[in-house]
Amino acid sequence: MPPTLASLVQHSSLRLSVLAGQERLDTPVRWAHASELADPTPYLDGGELIMITALKMDAEDPEAMRDYVQLLAGRGVVGLAFAAGVNYERVPDALVKAAREANLPLLEVPRRTPFIAISKVVSAAIAAEQYQAVTAGFDAQRDMTTAALSQEGPAALLARLAGHVNGWAALYDASGAVVATAPAWAARRAARFTAEAERLRDRPAPASAVVSESEAGDDRVELQSVGTGRRAKAVLAVGTAARLGTAERYAVHSAVALLTLTTERSRALQEAEQRLGAAVLRMLLSGEANHARAVAGRLYGGLLDAPMRVIVAEPAAGPAARHRAVGAATGTGGGSYGDAAGTGPGVGGGPAAHAITPSGAPVEGPDPATGSPHGTPGGGSGQMPGGCLLDDLADAMETAAARNGEAVLVVPDGERLIVLASDGGAAAAACARFAADASAERGERGERGDRTDPGTRQEDAPVIGVSAPAGLPATAVAFKQADQALSVARRRGAVLVEHEDVAAGSVLPLLADDAVRAFADGLLRKLHEHDAHGRGDLVASLRAWLSRHGQWDAAAADLGVHRHTLRYRMRRVEEILGRSLDDPDVRMELWLALKATS
Repeated sequence: MPPTLASLVQHSSLRLSVLAGQERLDTPVRWAHASELADPTPYLDGGELIMITALKMDAEDPEAMRDYVQLLAGRGVVGLAFAAGVNYERVPDALVKAAREANLPLLEVPRRTPFIAISKVVSAAIAAEQYQAVTAGFDAQRDMTTAALSQEGPAALLARLAGHVNGWAALYDASGAVVATAPAWAARRAARFTAEAERLRDRPAPASAVVSESEAGDDRVELQSVGTGRRAKAVLAVGTAARLGTAERYAVHSAVALLTLTTERSRALQEAEQRLGAAVLRMLLSGEANHARAVAGRLYGGLLDAPMRVIVAEPAAGPAARHRAVGAATGTGGGSYGDAAGTGPGVGGGPAAHAITPSGAPVEGPDPATGSPHGTPGGGSGQMPGGCLLDDLADAMETAAARNGEAVLVVPDGERLIVLASDGGAAAAACARFAADASAERGERGERGDRTDPGTRQEDAPVIGVSAPAGLPATAVAFKQADQALSVARRRGAVLVEHEDVAAGSVLPLLADDAVRAFADGLLRKLHEHDAHGRGDLVASLRAWLSRHGQWDAAAADLGVHRHTLRYRMRRVEEILGRSLDDPDVRMELWLALKATS
């Protein structure tokens, strides 16, 4: 407890007497200071006990004393101590009256009690109180450390913290959702501050904020960010009826440190886990499912035992190297996972991600396609060059998986993000919600008429492709499905496309690509030139014949010509194109070309 006027009066060696303000003796004393200035307030902070002998003032002047006492009271002075028997044999009545009018405690100091004795008592009490606070803080730290190491983890830590601050505590995850409270009744109260927690989460750590108050108006809620990265991993809220004291402050700081240790893994451990995740993914894409399961062990075991989906995400502006080979597993490249030469961006991440060569050895250095390093140092999945929304997507999926106790494999890959998530799980659902929110935001911007240079809009929504559910042996196939779905999403201008949607739809919308149209125009160019000179309607005849599956009478009837005329025209098509219509591949290409140019 800090020293109070009452404790000074009760101190036997000081022999102080109370002349005014008896009902305010429980006020804490921050310091005892002797001053003979007529106006010492410029040099005071408030909370002091002022000691005087009235050496330079007329203590018997009622008006002067009234002004003097009012100055002290207005500055927050908690009491006035007057030394009797020095300049005045006893405390002047004018001063006593002024103190009583202002309700300012007035103490009489006997001649044999020096001011230094009062200062020593106050200083010793303050030192004892600080030592007690530090000791209590260390006890709280030890207590909460034990709780943090228990099976309950953060929940047990919050319970101990709430007891040490005599209030309530709550923990919010990276998405702003309440994940634990103590005591249990504080859950509803903590829910009122989710918006404040979300705002604090987006500020660089460490960050804090004080908000008030509950519906009853009696809570002081302090928010502290948890984590050391660009964005907080969590937010701690502490609600108390009054400002935190020194001991309570120590307890809160200890809780933040312990929660940071539990939510922020060491950089070396994080890099090792990301390398392990990259290795597991590389083996899965190479068809080595059994080896991948053995390497993953218990870390991703739950994920690898159930149907899962492969999710591939890219910045909306597109990666520098759009088409990447999947590697030897998919038969489209020379590396396990890289470009055809084995030097393209590989599965990596963490403080120093790596390209993967055909031999599987990591190659340090920048992305050959972009000249930029793979990933950046930092927490979570690493900030990807494509903009922080890919980081947000990774955070959302990892947070949802952790909250529901499911495993998820998140691997930054240059400008891409590759995720293996349980089919129907929380991570996949979080990805769908993220895409829905991004689509809604994009629509709102379109309605407002916002226009931004695509080359500089890193905050635009990413493009996401999701595979069909697949078992562990079919991971490489699922990856190709996700990559194909991502390509379709980019063509459609959608944020997310699932492979089932592509398979259930039509191939015809894909013909709108400029490259396909260019191919179609080139394939049919000679026929159009022939028709332009008025020597027959070969293009229309070819379309009719193909639409009737080569049935001469039906096609000729559609055109209003004799079937021999149609046969002649089809021979001319073969002569001009130099290709046989008996070849089903030729018929397919010509039909798609006609559809692409129609």
